[in-house]
Amino acid sequence: MVTVVSLGGSIVAPNEPDVDFLTAFNGMVRQILEEEPSRKLILVVGGGAPARIYQGAYKKIIGDEPVSSEADWLGIMATRLNAQLLRAVFTGLCKLDVVYDPTKVTEFPGRIMVAAGWKPGFSTDNDAVLLAERFAAKTVINLSNIDKVYTGDPKVDPAATPLDAIGWDDFRKIVGDQWVPGKNTPFDPVASRHAQKAGITVLCVGGANLDNIRAALTGQPFFGTKIG
Repeated sequence: MVTVVSLGGSIVAPNEPDVDFLTAFNGMVRQILEEEPSRKLILVVGGGAPARIYQGAYKKIIGDEPVSSEADWLGIMATRLNAQLLRAVFTGLCKLDVVYDPTKVTEFPGRIMVAAGWKPGFSTDNDAVLLAERFAAKTVINLSNIDKVYTGDPKVDPAATPLDAIGWDDFRKIVGDQWVPGKNTPFDPVASRHAQKAGITVLCVGGANLDNIRAALTGQPFFGTKIG
């Protein structure tokens, strides 16, 4: 059984690598894998603070007309740094190098695979969907600093309400179809379109509560939003 996790950079490196979270996450994952010998885990890691810092610097230097692909590449390199840290943390369980191209990986030795950004045009959420397709996983667990999907942006719309579940058509009306480097949505618009087409369900789960993450990973009731 393969479980795919889109692990948001916002919880791996909100300002810098979150050592407390990563230590607790490492222990929890190792315990789950020990309890479930047939379970394998794919972790697709986002860029977090390093992505924001370097993309922000680039935009300040260039001015009002940044090139989207260049901003994307800066974010991608940040995901690769975070992913290399995760792979080092899971030494012994992760037998592959960090995966950059989700369309090229064909084997899954070991218990954990760590993947990072591939190319411009979408976030690591889309890489997670591609890997879910490749390894026949019907669900992607999306861990981020967002506890639930809302009917709108709660920072802008005071009437926005949290949702326990939402279909893909309605969710895509909220996030739109266009990818912008650094765009902050519960799940990337490009990945959402791909997941809907592939019949993949996404569970949006806040990354602050390890017990809640464990519940989502082990198929128990969790606090968050089911999309699809």
